[in-house]
Amino acid sequence: MTSTSDTLRLTTAQATIRWLANQFIEVDGAEMRVCGGGFGIFGHGNVTCLGEALYGVQDALPLFRGQNEQSMGFAAAGYTKQWLRQRFMFCTASAGPGTSNLLTAAALAHANRLPMLLLCGDTFLTRLPDPVLQQMENFGDPTLGVNDAFRPVSRYWDRITHPAQIIQSLPAALATLLDPADCGPAFLGLPQDVQGWVYDYPAVFFEKKVHRIRRLTPDPAEIADAVELLKSAKRPIIIAGGGVQYSRAVAELTQFAEAHHIPVVETIAGRANLLNDHPLNIGPIGVTGSDSANTIAEAADVILAVGTRLQDFTTGSWTAFAKDARIISLNAARHDAAKHRSLPIVGDAITSLLAMAKGLEYKTPPDWVAFAQSERVKWDAYVADNVAHGNRPNSYAQAIGVVNALCDPRDRVVAAAGGLPAEVTANWRTLGFGTVDVEFGFSCMGYEIAGAWGARIAQVEREADKDTIVFVGDGSYMMLNSDIYSSVLSQKKLIILVLDNGGFAVINKLQNNTGNESFNNLIADCPTIPEPFGVDFEAHAAAQGAIAETVSSPAELGEAFKRAKASPRTHVIVMKVDAYDGWTTQGHTWWEVGTPHVSDNPKVTAAHKDWEASRDKQRKGV
Repeated sequence: MTSTSDTLRLTTAQATIRWLANQFIEVDGAEMRVCGGGFGIFGHGNVTCLGEALYGVQDALPLFRGQNEQSMGFAAAGYTKQWLRQRFMFCTASAGPGTSNLLTAAALAHANRLPMLLLCGDTFLTRLPDPVLQQMENFGDPTLGVNDAFRPVSRYWDRITHPAQIIQSLPAALATLLDPADCGPAFLGLPQDVQGWVYDYPAVFFEKKVHRIRRLTPDPAEIADAVELLKSAKRPIIIAGGGVQYSRAVAELTQFAEAHHIPVVETIAGRANLLNDHPLNIGPIGVTGSDSANTIAEAADVILAVGTRLQDFTTGSWTAFAKDARIISLNAARHDAAKHRSLPIVGDAITSLLAMAKGLEYKTPPDWVAFAQSERVKWDAYVADNVAHGNRPNSYAQAIGVVNALCDPRDRVVAAAGGLPAEVTANWRTLGFGTVDVEFGFSCMGYEIAGAWGARIAQVEREADKDTIVFVGDGSYMMLNSDIYSSVLSQKKLIILVLDNGGFAVINKLQNNTGNESFNNLIADCPTIPEPFGVDFEAHAAAQGAIAETVSSPAELGEAFKRAKASPRTHVIVMKVDAYDGWTTQGHTWWEVGTPHVSDNPKVTAAHKDWEASRDKQRKGV
């Protein structure tokens, strides 16, 4: 590296990393790097140049060695969720399959509106050595490659074809990562030759900069319209989504609900906005929700949706609400605020709630609040019975109840895909704000352990004395488990509960519920498996360096969980659960899935007619 008083001669890779290391953010009054570091697997597409640049900043931007590129992306998602999108991690992968392995993780981050920076190797810009190892050739367009596949799953996409381009591209990428409306993955393709090319960069480009996440001020006319509509409400509810937490608006939403006595229901992403015992917390809503929340949602005349994209598991495929119910949608993203005949408020949750409160002299009718609370009492009784264990088969709900009773209020719980998101959403009783991560935005199998590893890295930075607890089924475990090893290597302890029901049991349940025979989901029902056998998950986890044990009952699980809390490193507890009995059977709205309109199987035909019977309740979105 050479320099003058005004310039620094650096490679593209060196300049990229130097700039990133000098970007800071203000969190709770303290300045810290906006990028907490990265996850990386090196190959010929990123080791020589980007690897050289990262070597010199190990203290500022620690690089965690991944085992799988997809799981690195999941870990980055878990990290930024723990930091409420105020900080993020980068992922770096080599050209070819290393980068393409990140596609699923980018899609997960895009669906969940999560910041993730992808610094990925790309084909040589000069094309002199083409075709190279792992290059995907497009016969009619040599500019196209694997990295172009990231365009639909990125909020910002660029291929750096000259060293000077990062002067514009890096700030634009960071602006996307920190934007409350457009937040999502930012992808930078870094051709292998361009990474090493030099340029005389302006020295001022690398000066320290402190960023702040903007709070969008809502339009006064939209606030006025919302206030007038709320004043007319006889049966209002608030739907609290994940955006409430990302806006750090939990206190303001709670104060708004208390001031106007409005019952609150939570989305999957919005779990842990209110504590379990808050009198206005009526429970989780939707397909994986509660009878209490869904009952009042169906009867509500005005719905204030805060920080939610109103996906089908929240809306029951748009059957959860009365067709004439009015929706006020408060969201930083215009796209989400305008859905389904909503009266939109495009703005930050805190600024918008405070603006609404100024003009709203209103109290919900007491009989409506009393009705909502009585429904919650009934739901609480159901959950208490559902998680109880005794003379009944082992279930997800029982395991959830055991952990819920023994964990610290600030422990973080992580689940994703399969049956556990529904069971955690319905049965978990929130003890601490922002402590539940149920990844159901992309419903991605394999997120659980990897996402928890990333969350644990962030949690150690914030609350090192608390635990990160993973609920994972055997299906997701088999799909992606190598970050048990990552957590052991990096000394980021996890408590992992592997609940083994013999395959993809929740999809088998859906298969059966639609009249189909069990087929290719449970290991025992796969015709291509002559002799089914179970995996020794305890031995497998122990082989990756974890402390591992197997228990046979919820009572034994409780004792094992106590040992896991005291454990110095990642602790895996395995318990078999029943594939058919013990599911949470109440609290579900209708959910639209495609069922066969004709079939030779009369059970399938009957199930189709039964499934379609609720369609007349569906709002058509106009």
